[in-house]
Amino acid sequence: MGYGDDIMITAHATNLKKKFPERQIVIGNIKKKEAYHSVVYDNNPNIADCRNVDLKKPIHIIDYHEGNRPYIDYKKSLSSKKYIWNKNFKPTPGELYFTKDENNNADEVIDKAHKFWQKNHKQKAKKIIFVETSSTKIDDYQYSIKHKNKDWGHSNWINLINQIKDKYLIIQSVHEKSTKIDGVYSDLKINFRLACAVINKCDLYVGPEGGFGHVAAALKKNAVIYFGGWISPNVIGYDSHYNIYYDHKDSPCGEFKKLCSHCEKARKNIKVDTFREYIEKAL
Repeated sequence: MGYGDDIMITAHATNLKKKFPERQIVIGNIKKKEAYHSVVYDNNPNIADCRNVDLKKPIHIIDYHEGNRPYIDYKKSLSSKKYIWNKNFKPTPGELYFTKDENNNADEVIDKAHKFWQKNHKQKAKKIIFVETSSTKIDDYQYSIKHKNKDWGHSNWINLINQIKDKYLIIQSVHEKSTKIDGVYSDLKINFRLACAVINKCDLYVGPEGGFGHVAAALKKNAVIYFGGWISPNVIGYDSHYNIYYDHKDSPCGEFKKLCSHCEKARKNIKVDTFREYIEKAL
C-alpha cells in the first residue's frame, strides 16, 4: 500500500467516525478478514490501531486495499491490461496528526536547512520549497514500470532546481534510490512522517504525482505537481494545486506493463521553463 492511498482514506475514516463514534475504525480487506496499519494513521483519533483493537467493542473495517481503489475501474482495466481510471472519482484532502516531538524535529530540520543556505548565500531565501525528484518504488520489482512511466526524468529535475536554488531554500527528499542534487539541503535520516512534518513548515511542495502530493493537500499546502500523461489530475489531483498534465489523445495511458513511448513524449513536452513558471505563480 502506498502512503498516498493511506492518506486519501483518512477523510472517509473521519466521516465514518463522526457517524459511528462508538466504532473502532480500521482499514483493511474484508474478504481476507485482514486489517492494515500505516504510519500515516499514527496519532489519528479517528482510526484505531488495528494491532491493538478492543475485541469487546464494535469494529468497522473500511474495505480499502490494493485490489479495491475507488479511482480505478477494475473491470475495464482487466480487459485493457492497463489502468483505466474512474472519471467519477475525486479525492478529498486527508488528515495527518503530528506529535510534539515530530514538530520539534521538523523545526530542527528547517533550522539546519537555513544554516546550509546561509553558508552558501548572502541574501535571505525568499521561500522554502520541499522537493521530491523520484519515487521510492522506481526500481521496485512490482511497481518499477509504472513509476518509470510516471517519472519526469532526473535531468529535468536537476535543470529545474538549478534554476531556482539560488532564489529559494530547497529541501530535497532523498532515499536510497534517489540522487542528491548539489546546492540543496537533504538528509537521508528523514523518514516519511518527519518529511511530512517538514512539508508542513515549508511554503511549497514540488514533485511528481504521488504520496507527498496527497500530504500537501492534507496539510493545505500549495503544490506544483508533475502528472505527465499517466494519470489525470481530474481523477487523482486537487484543485488547490498546480497540476502539470500532458493533455494528449493518449492521456491518461495508465500503462504499467511496459515502458510507454507516450509517457516519454510527456517528459519531453513538459518543459523546465513551464514548471518554473508554475512555481513562481504558486509562490
